[in-house]
Parts: sequence; C-alpha cells; structure tokens
Amino acid sequence: MIRTGHVVFLCALGLLTLGVVMVGSAGMEVKPVSPAAGAASGARVAGPGSVGEAVAQVVLSKPGLYMALAVLAMCSMAMLPLDRWFAGMRAVGVGGARSGRGGIGLAALGVGTLVLVGIVATAYVPGLSHTVNNSRRWIAVPGLSGLTIQPSEFAKWGLIVVLAVYGAWRAVAMRKFWKGLVPGLLAVAAVGGVIAHQDLGTGVLVVCAGSAVLLAAGARWWQFALFIPAMAAGVVALIVANPYRLTRIETFFDPYVQPRGAGYHMIQSMVAVSGGEGTGRGLGFGLQKYGYLPEDTTDFLFAIICEELGIVGAVGVIGVFIVLLWSGLTIVRRQQAPVLKLFGLGVLTTIGLQALINLAVVTGLGPTKGIALPLVSSGGTGWILTAASIGLLIAMDPEVEEAAAEEAGEHGGGPLVEVEAAPAGAPVLAGT
Repeated sequence: MIRTGHVVFLCALGLLTLGVVMVGSAGMEVKPVSPAAGAASGARVAGPGSVGEAVAQVVLSKPGLYMALAVLAMCSMAMLPLDRWFAGMRAVGVGGARSGRGGIGLAALGVGTLVLVGIVATAYVPGLSHTVNNSRRWIAVPGLSGLTIQPSEFAKWGLIVVLAVYGAWRAVAMRKFWKGLVPGLLAVAAVGGVIAHQDLGTGVLVVCAGSAVLLAAGARWWQFALFIPAMAAGVVALIVANPYRLTRIETFFDPYVQPRGAGYHMIQSMVAVSGGEGTGRGLGFGLQKYGYLPEDTTDFLFAIICEELGIVGAVGVIGVFIVLLWSGLTIVRRQQAPVLKLFGLGVLTTIGLQALINLAVVTGLGPTKGIALPLVSSGGTGWILTAASIGLLIAMDPEVEEAAAEEAGEHGGGPLVEVEAAPAGAPVLAGT
C-alpha cells in the first residue's frame, strides 16, 4: 500500500532524477570538428553505444554523486523513529500547559541563533570565503580542491529547527508581544539579515519561512503586522544600497532597457521558455544552453526544461511540486507533537516559497534573483540538506510509523488502536 510518506519520497526522488538529467543536458557543449579533422582524430558521430555512454556520464557526474548523497540523506532521516521520540508531547498541543516552560525554548533560540549567524559568517572569513560572480556565498573546504559549501543553506534549514523548538516550548508565551513574538522575530531578523547582505533573495525567503513558523506557533497576526513596515524598509534599504539591485528592478519592468546588461538574463530566459512551445524541442536539443542563457544549470534550469520538454514538461514539474507539498501538508496535519508539526510546516513553506520565487523569476513574473529550484537546479549543499529535511518530514508520517511497527510484529498481528495519536476527526479502528 502506498502511503503519504511514500508519495513524498517518490516526488523528491523524481525531482532529483530530473535535476541530474536536465543539469547534464544544460551542461552540454558543442565543439565543432571538420569532417577531415574528425576522421584523422578518430572522432565519431553518435551511434550504437552513444546513449549508454551518455547515461554513464550523467550517472557518474558530480550531480549524479550529489543525487546519491541526497537520496542517502533522505533515506537515513526517514528511518528515524521521530513519532516515538516525541510521543510524550502528543497530548500537549501548541498552547498546552507544558508549553509554558519557556526556559528550554528561549535557551534554544539564543544559542541556535548565535550558532547559525556564526555559520553564515564563515563565508566572510579570508582563506575560507569563495567568491562566485562577485558574491561571497560559499566557503572552500580546506584540503578538498574544488569542493565548496554554501553556509546559508545550513542556516536556512537550521533556523526552522530552532524556531520549531522555540515555538513548541513557548506556545503560551507566543501570544504575548515581548515574551513570545519579539525574541522569535529578532532571531529571524539576525539570521535573515546576515544572509541578505550577500543574498537578498535567500534572506527574504528565510524571513518569510521563519515568520510562518512563528505565526503557526501562536503569534498574533496583528502583532506581527506591526513589524511589516520595518521589514519592508529593510528590504528597500538593501536594494537602494546596491546599484545592481536597483537595475534589476528597472529591467524587470523593461528588460530591453539593458538588453546586453541586466536585462540579458530575462530576455534569454523568455526565449527559452517560449521556444519549447507544447512538447519542447526534445531532451538534449535545446539551443539556449549553448552560450546564450547564463546560469542554465542553476537558477535558470527551469527555462531549459521549458525549452526541451515544453509546456507539458513544465506543467509536469509544477504538478510534482504540488503533490509533494500537498502530501507533506497531510503528514503535518496528522502529526500530534508540536515540535514536529512546526518543523514540518517550516520545511513545506521553505520548499514552496523557494520554488515559487524561482518559477516567477524564470518566467519573467519577478525580478532576476539567484534562487534555485529545490531538488532540481544544480547544487550539492542544497540538494543534500533539502532531501534530508524531506526525509525528516517522511519520518513524521504516522502511517509509515504504524506500518514499520506492524512489520516488526510489535502489535502481534492484531488491530492497531492508538486513540491518543489519532488525528482530530479521523475514525478510530475498533477491534474485531
């Protein structure tokens, strides 16, 4: 029987597989060789065995290795018995009496925020910092030439964990302005602000996802709304402080103001998206990847998908994301432990917003920004950590937990009855 957690796993696996294939396609290069030179050098045209060689190259490539690590991380996290570990908190909903023990949550928030800010700050340490396109978002791993890590990815997912613990243990205080909402927002602002200094898009994503967790934990909407003007002012200040960000806003409304400058990405992306039409040019037969569309394996990979797989392929990718998010939301709604419930919501919000931003940028519905399509756009750190987070989401599924218990014989073959863990409104199975 296919359970909700299995659907989430299959969706994530499908997106990763598509990512490896499309990154390989987008990374293709053409090296013209004259017939005479080709014959002299022994070069041959694609023929028998070429498909197998191409598949081998994709599987053994760096994206193929990253996918293997991502799947391993997802499977490892999915096997953790989270539902049992947090069984003691099932009867304590968000806002329950035990949630009033704020010391644990406040301590976790303070220590966690300092650690996450420190992780992001490593991208500015001389000797570790690795600059790409004039942006210092990566660190070079000492001793491993060519291997880089993006600290903001660790901070993005780590903040969800910190806020979930904070919100679960301070659910009563979350309805209070100074004792609940303000400390949480300060943590979100600290982590998001450090990230936004070099990566405004990811910084905004982190702030939005963190705010969603705080609101789900019980913060009052009207109190949160008081901070919206300050957040908007901060974003405007970061845009004004960097001329290239202002230019991106200008070219968003009219990319032909700078057709060979800031508007070039958007124009070439539109050419790729429109060039695929209904069913696309065919896998591997796209044209924009041959030196026309920048960042075709990362931020603008969806444009290559549209060109080679057409509207059908694009709608299919969006459909997989919708199924993943809907299935994940089903798991979150069934979960009883507040920490897991908030963490699951944070994971889904992060993946959903990140995908939405990327799709908006690629299709010209948003200003150009360096936001990758989750599990699809090339990126080792992003793939592995996103897959690990999805694995934890799968581990939260009560259906998977019950199935594992049945297979282990823990219920002696009899009917499974867990009244306390049953979701609200769900029927309880009676013994026969």
